Amino acid sequence: MPEPELVRRDPPADEPAAEPASPDALPASPDALPERPDPADGPLLARLNRRGFRLVMIADAIVLAAVMVGTMLVRFGTTWPTYPVPTYFLSFSLALVIFLGALYFGGLYEREPRLGAPSALPRAARQTLAAAGLVALLTLAATGVAREIGLTTARALPFPIINLVVLIVLGAVGVALNRRLVHRIRTRREGRPKVVLAGDPEDVEVARAHLEREGAPALVVAEVHDPAALVATVGRTDATDVMVVSGTWLEHLYPGPVEVFDHAGITVLLRVTARETLYGLERVREVGGLPFVLLRAQTMPRSRARFKRFFDLVLLVVASPVILLVLGAMALYQLAVVRRPLLYWQPRVGARGRVFQLVKFRTMVVDAESDGRGARLADEDDPRVIAGCRWVRATRMDELPQLYNVLRGEMSLVGPRPERPELTADFEAQIPGYARRHELPPGLTGLAQIHGRYHTDPAYKLGYDLQYLVNWSPVLDLEILLRTVWVVVARRI
Repeated sequence: MPEPELVRRDPPADEPAAEPASPDALPASPDALPERPDPADGPLLARLNRRGFRLVMIADAIVLAAVMVGTMLVRFGTTWPTYPVPTYFLSFSLALVIFLGALYFGGLYEREPRLGAPSALPRAARQTLAAAGLVALLTLAATGVAREIGLTTARALPFPIINLVVLIVLGAVGVALNRRLVHRIRTRREGRPKVVLAGDPEDVEVARAHLEREGAPALVVAEVHDPAALVATVGRTDATDVMVVSGTWLEHLYPGPVEVFDHAGITVLLRVTARETLYGLERVREVGGLPFVLLRAQTMPRSRARFKRFFDLVLLVVASPVILLVLGAMALYQLAVVRRPLLYWQPRVGARGRVFQLVKFRTMVVDAESDGRGARLADEDDPRVIAGCRWVRATRMDELPQLYNVLRGEMSLVGPRPERPELTADFEAQIPGYARRHELPPGLTGLAQIHGRYHTDPAYKLGYDLQYLVNWSPVLDLEILLRTVWVVVARRI
């Protein structure tokens, strides 16, 4: 009997919606699930959601603004000292934008699974502290500039230090309380999570006993002892969550069922045993007195992906004088050695499997693949490479024109290197989970490039790529860029 299809659950009105598929995307997996529009979502709110707007942002803005103004009223009443009231409101408005930006890029507006959700207070406190530091730096910088040009000798953006400390503390508490309110509203609207317990019979029995004894806020709708029946059971019971209580099941769930559940908006939790602790797990959730980790087919939230894009653009602007100088020098050299055509365009697979045209300086003979062997990876001593361009490839200077792809948003400065569609199709057929590297735009360089070589197996490179996706931070990008410089200088390709 064929398994029933799972119907995709679109996120509620305050959650992100899926992006439309591109006509240039690679063929979808046979397990891909069709979207079902939610009639409860109004068209205007749905459009705002797709652009990253959340209703809880308004609640956070109200809380933060109330703390800023309320602190001034408590300390000084209605007569505020030293500066005009409009100046204070300008400073508070800029601070509000910075705080909301920190909360957004910190992932506080991402959809959070309800079962075992950690407290929002520690995360909110980290983001309000970071935002306050940025406000203080902005105040110092603006004041210094204003004094240099003779506009004022006082603070350009007044924000009393005591008020800033109060905002860090009370702002974090208010943001955390807003998350608790959202959780309650969501539970009232959607009901208790409906859980399928999956695992070996003895493990399922122990988990059920814990859930019953601890009074976990979830309804167990089915128990599954056969991995092959899990997808069908979840579809039949309309479950919202899957709790996998046997670690040995993971090899049956990844990548297929986990990707199916992720596409359908169904949370998958894996119970942590002594063996799983060997993986160095850090983010553990507690449900019914049992430790679980969240299994995600997607490793990077949308907010972090957007912050990464913003970070790329900032780096390009800062480094633009050097980039333009080097790019111009390389173009002149290539014209002298290779002549025309100077550039080489080639289809590559980018974010979400979309195909784009990658550009680079041409370093191979024209019609390099006319020998009939088809698409293949370049060898270390590839005979198709023009003699005067071997050092160009060794130093990766041929990749510089891809900054055009970065500006267009098709690539990033750091990320998994893009492969050709023909090679990608082969790798996805041979390597489980290979498609996960397409979550982000590919990069000029990446973790696999500073650790691997031309001959490094794609399966090993995938490990580096996924490690990068899980652990991304601006600091990691800077580290990879600096180490790439060393790799280029040492020619460790």
